[in-house]
Amino acid sequence: MAEPHRLDASALAHWWRTVDRVLLATCGALLAIGVVLLLAAGPSAANRLGIENAFHFPMRQTAFLFPAIAIVVGVSMVSPLDARRIGVVAFIGALMTMAMLPLIANDVNGARRWVDLGGFAFQPSELLKPGFVIVAAWMLSEKRRNPAFPGIAIAMALYLVATALLVIQPDYGQAALLTAVWMVMFFISGWSILWILGIASAAGAALAFGFFFSDHLAARVRAFLDPTADGNYQVRQSVEAIASGGLGGAGDGPVIVKTRLPDAHTDFIFAVAGEQYGFFFCVLVIVLFAAFVMRALDKAAKAESAFAQVAIAGLGALIGLQAFINIGVSLRALPAKGMTLPFVSYGGSSLLTASLAVGLLLALTRRTRTIRRRREVMA
Repeated sequence: MAEPHRLDASALAHWWRTVDRVLLATCGALLAIGVVLLLAAGPSAANRLGIENAFHFPMRQTAFLFPAIAIVVGVSMVSPLDARRIGVVAFIGALMTMAMLPLIANDVNGARRWVDLGGFAFQPSELLKPGFVIVAAWMLSEKRRNPAFPGIAIAMALYLVATALLVIQPDYGQAALLTAVWMVMFFISGWSILWILGIASAAGAALAFGFFFSDHLAARVRAFLDPTADGNYQVRQSVEAIASGGLGGAGDGPVIVKTRLPDAHTDFIFAVAGEQYGFFFCVLVIVLFAAFVMRALDKAAKAESAFAQVAIAGLGALIGLQAFINIGVSLRALPAKGMTLPFVSYGGSSLLTASLAVGLLLALTRRTRTIRRRREVMA
């Protein structure tokens, strides 16, 4: 009988042979960039909040790296069937927690999004996103396998429930992201373009309705349309900081974003990259996210099952679109949404749930055809 440590070594060796190293490498590079940027932005953020330890934020983020890496490796080792189970559990758990937020969450700037877990603030909407992708992919693939199965109706109902809970918080940014990912999944699954146009039209109508009946959303839209508005302060500072960074960045010279922006270490970390390290560094960040998405779409096109195809594309789109929104806000190309840059921004919830998404993605893209044929029951 083999010794336990030999079995563990064999499992890790098999994982390393079968895991997609391009996806893994891009995530690792983004994690490293996140630590570098937090070393630049963290001290100013700590000083603003009266925290004595100047490296409080990079140290906490580094501490989150260990469970994040464990999640990526552990989840990526499971079979596609088990990956589906993990996604279902994550989605149900997130939905139940979000339904209780009005009762258990504290009001922060007019929103109830966070659950205090004894010193760790958890945002269940972050867990909702990868869970929704897996569940929706399952329903859409079952519909393709069995036309009589009401997969689209079930997936649409779950989408409406999820977005309703996000709007109630309110968190319009996450609702918009979920809608965009949902449309990508519909397109990848091969359904009529009319469905996608219908979803887009409904989302546009909901946005118009929200503008007239939600002060929170209306303020965000007005701030975006009027660059001089008070609510646009952080975005103005972000654009100015990126412009001042030039091609090579300010380095250790005078900086704007770290000292003036309250969210420089979270939502506007891309502005820190632009000012501190310049245009070429920002291009590197964008190229890494683009490489991640393109690799995911390539793996989706080669997937052996309808479920894997839609889920891989959805998870890749989730990471890519969130990065697109965050960077777009920093450049004032999109209204401010309060969304982190995956793997780069400070935040335990964001990092751990992004790691879950990557773990699921790697589990579905591993080169283990014999395991899939034996254990997978999806179409």
